[in-house]
Formats: sequence, C-alpha cells, structure tokens
Amino acid sequence: MSTTTHAPLNPDLIDTGTPPIPEAQGWARAYDGRFGPLIDLSQAVPGSPPPQELLDKLAEAAADPAATRYGGITGDATLREAYAAEISRVYGASFTPGEVSITSGCNQAYVVTMMALARAGDNVLLPTPWYFNHEMTLTMLGVEARPLPCAPEAGFVPDVATAEALIDARTRAIVLVTPNNPTGAVYPPETIAAFAALCARRGIWLVLDETYRDFLPAPVAGPHEVFAASNWRDSVIGLYSFSKAYAVPGWRLGAITASEPVIAQIGKVLDCVQISPVRSGQAAVTWGIDGIREWRERNRAEINDRAALFRAAMAPLNDWRVLSAGAYFAYVAHPFAGVPAADVVRRLVEERGVLALPGPYFGPGQENHLRIAIANVAAKRIGLLGERLKGFSL
Repeated sequence: MSTTTHAPLNPDLIDTGTPPIPEAQGWARAYDGRFGPLIDLSQAVPGSPPPQELLDKLAEAAADPAATRYGGITGDATLREAYAAEISRVYGASFTPGEVSITSGCNQAYVVTMMALARAGDNVLLPTPWYFNHEMTLTMLGVEARPLPCAPEAGFVPDVATAEALIDARTRAIVLVTPNNPTGAVYPPETIAAFAALCARRGIWLVLDETYRDFLPAPVAGPHEVFAASNWRDSVIGLYSFSKAYAVPGWRLGAITASEPVIAQIGKVLDCVQISPVRSGQAAVTWGIDGIREWRERNRAEINDRAALFRAAMAPLNDWRVLSAGAYFAYVAHPFAGVPAADVVRRLVEERGVLALPGPYFGPGQENHLRIAIANVAAKRIGLLGERLKGFSL
C-alpha cells in the first residue's frame, strides 16, 4: 500500500466554498424540455450583446500593435480620465484620474481592495444575504466574513445600529452592495450616508460595490451623496463593473475609486495579480462611455421593465412571495416550509425548466429563499414564469 501523501494546500482556501453557480447549472442537465426551453435565471448575465459600434471599436483596438504591449498597472490613462469624468457627472463631485484604478472585472477590484484593507485574523462586515464571491474572498484570505443580517420586512436594507454593535477592534471595513446582489434592494441615500458617517467615526472603511449603479430606476438624481462629502477619501472606496451596463462581461473590466494614496497601495497588489488590464477592451470602453450612452439608457429602462414584469408574473401565485426586486435581481420566498432551498431549486429545474439559485448560497439563514436573476432573459420569457410555477409542488 502506498504511503505517499500530498503536500498540504492553504487550509483557508480549502475552507472556502466552491463556486456555486456551476453546481446549480449542472442540475439543469436533468431537464427534459417538457415545458419548453430552459428559463435560466441563475447568473447575472446581460441578455443581449452590446451595440455593434462598440464591438467594432474593440476589433479596431485589438488590431493596434500597441494593444499587445503592457499598459499602466492601474489602467490606461485614457480610460481613467474618461471614467473620472463619468463619475464626476454621476455623483456631482470632482474626481481625478489618479483616484481611479481599472481592474480585470469588479471581482478583482474587490479582491485587491480587501487585500489592501485587511489581514488574516481581521473581520469585515457583510450584509446578509451576501454576494457569495465576497464571502469566498474573505475566507481564503483568512479574514472573517462577519454577517450583518438584513431583514426582509426592512426590504433587506442594513441597519446602522445593528452594524455598529458588530464592530470590534479587528473590524476593518463594512461592504455595501447597492443595488444589491442577491436581493435587488436599492439602499436609500440616507442609509448609505449613515454608514459612511459610522465608518468615518469608527475609523474603518466603507466599501461601496455599485456594480449595478446604472440600473437604478428613473428618475434618480444620483445614487447617493457620499462622494460629494469633502472627507470621503479618508474612509470610502467605490467599486464598479463595466460588465453589466456595457454588456461586456467577457472583457473583464472594473474600476476602483479611492484616494490617490490608497490607489498607490492597491497598485502594489495589481502589479502582482494582473500587471495591466486588457488594453483593447479599455480602449473600446473609453469610447463607449459617451458613444453608447443612449443605448445604455434604453437598456436601463428595459431592465427596470423586466423587474415590473417579474412582479406581475408572480402576483397570481399567492404562495410565492417576492420579497424584493430591482436592477438585475429578485429575492423570493418559496412556499415549501422545511424543505431545503437546494431541493426546491433542483426539482424546479428538473420538472419545470426554471433555474434559480438557492438562498443558502448567499449566507446563513436563507433556506426559505431563492435568488432570481431577471435581467438575462427576454421579457416574453419572464411572462412564462407564472405558468411554469403554477401547480408546482414537492
């Protein structure tokens, strides 16, 4: 008998859960098509490609020999300048290109930000239900993901007093995602301002993940006023993704907004993990910020219409409760008390061809819930949900 043993891996990595979406998508293979094509509501993927003009700009940039060379560690100057101008318009405040770093997607923006803020043994508050990659990142870094429970009856909006009671000497940051993944909840500006004030007072960081900022319902003057405050640079960091609003998730482009000294420290991490973001995509998006602005506005309106259609499709199903819906997501309570959410999802996709994600993927205490990604299917397919769910039982 062989006595060979494997050299050990990082135990914090081993303790990190596996990516959950592929597991759920694997369940769909058992669906036999009896109700028609699969309705895949599992992952936040833009439901249509970007305008051809943006794809043409990508092809043009990719053909430029300069795109094959290394670029700036924190992104090409042209995109940093264009994005600084864009967020100055969005937030009604002034930003410099030095306060912007371009990353290979918003997930990378989050990872390098957490590496800059916390070390093993520290903790970061994550409102629950949470975005699972946020928790996974902290776990593999040896940082405690400390749950900040958000009540359905409060619209899944976190409470500042509850958060403050969870802060201790090892707390380094509070992360807010708004519009939220997984619930779709949009945090009121006053809530975001209260969390910014709390973090400033307690000497910790507020990390605002605004991946879905472009899908706020209209009319909205601005997502919040935190960046208009003169002292935001001392305790606020913003994260963003170009994937959803520009419909280019495969290009892997995100952004960090922070003070120049913080960007300089984050640059050390980026030099080790990415060297520089993909340059052709940066060039195309630089043009696209203004070049497809009208398309982005139409897309925003369409995504918000889908949220309304989803509510309408679910309304006749009194036993299914839509707890929250907005931007890309809806969070629902299933009617099968005591049944694990994973079992509900598996049976739902096998028997009715509807794939959602189980609530426990998003943190503790979520067995009664499912997350629905409503943005990646056409409106007419959302209308089929009521028919698919009607009469479904376990």
